[in-house]
Amino acid sequence: MVVQRNLFVSGAEGYHTYRIPALAVTGQGTVLAFCEGRKHSPADTGDIDILLKRSFDGGRTWEATQVVVAGGGHTAGNPAPVVDRDTGTILLLFCRNNIDGPEKVIIEGKAPRTVWLTKSDDDGATWSEPVEITSSVKRPEWTWYATGPCHGVQLASGRLVVPCDHVVLTEKASTEYPFYSHVIYSDDHGLTWHIGGILGPCVNESVVVELKESLYINCRGSHVETYRRGYAHSYDGGLTFTELAWDEALVEPRCQGSAIAAEVSGKSYVLFSNPASTERKQMTIKLSDDECRTWHHGVLLNEGPSAYSDLCVLSDGTVLSLYERGEATPYEYLTLATMNLADLVKGCA
Repeated sequence: MVVQRNLFVSGAEGYHTYRIPALAVTGQGTVLAFCEGRKHSPADTGDIDILLKRSFDGGRTWEATQVVVAGGGHTAGNPAPVVDRDTGTILLLFCRNNIDGPEKVIIEGKAPRTVWLTKSDDDGATWSEPVEITSSVKRPEWTWYATGPCHGVQLASGRLVVPCDHVVLTEKASTEYPFYSHVIYSDDHGLTWHIGGILGPCVNESVVVELKESLYINCRGSHVETYRRGYAHSYDGGLTFTELAWDEALVEPRCQGSAIAAEVSGKSYVLFSNPASTERKQMTIKLSDDECRTWHHGVLLNEGPSAYSDLCVLSDGTVLSLYERGEATPYEYLTLATMNLADLVKGCA
């Protein structure tokens, strides 16, 4: 059974629109639900804060919304959390740009887009002063840049990996949009960050999952008519990726998606969520039991307008999906769907 409730409602609590969900689970089991709070319009650029709600009971009840990063009249967005299981620290990577420097202007190299990091050592109750890490994770020829937007992962080795994307500046950047996916990583618990493998062009927002033999990256298509998700594998912890391929089973409307690894009765699975359509509708969770080679249809969360999403799995096997949904547009609610992983697996048997 799937239980759904609206966690953020656009127009409420002083924000015009809530978008760009991201989920994380702390070492103490606290669920963290991040998003962008867009104060005056649904636009990607504007006066935008990064917000957080916390749940201590698996998503049944939630604390009041807190502002993790204030835009200060400009844009703070693309929340990408990752939890370090060794230290318990929650690291939140995000981006900033000026209110008068929207995406098109940034892509053309005429306005800045910077990358930042804030941390919490008390289960998300308080957050450190953000530190800029742009020079470590963004090359000079890159203009547009986005962290996530969804969770990062910690590999078995301890390496922290966060999916990102960027645009390479060219003379035709404003019309060709040469988007690429890439990852950044840290081997010292988030103290320093480095650029890892790069994939593209024609892909951008991405998510990573550690499989048994590889690190799997799954990417949104960018300005191509495939209407399919791109993917590749890394066999060196995210330093390099295999050649980009397109998954015919993962239909998409050129929209962000999420994926996460899970386990039931000793068997490994990967869950994937996105609007499984050539339009932004039909939010669906699919499931793979063979290292992302094939996919089973798991559950349709919303038949109507739907867009961005993120997934997490609790220690008791509860699956949470925080996704954008609405009646007329996909941006009216951030809805939390709760379900049992064993039931999802049973339905695909």
